[in-house]
Amino acid sequence: MLIINVKDDESIDRALKRYKRKHQKTQLRQELMRRKNFVKPSVKRRHEVLKAVYLEQKFKDVL
Repeated sequence: MLIINVKDDESIDRALKRYKRKHQKTQLRQELMRRKNFVKPSVKRRHEVLKAVYLEQKFKDVL
């Protein structure tokens, strides 16, 4: 469980922003989705290869 201490002079919006940032850094949501939906290793590898090909084509024009 994430705990955010709200300081005396801090607004709730700022504290909520810190909470969201901390939540994202822990990658809690990604872990929950990964556990909820099982992906076969072969499918995961295929996705990685396609992503690498896409990024290579995208940055080929830049360099």
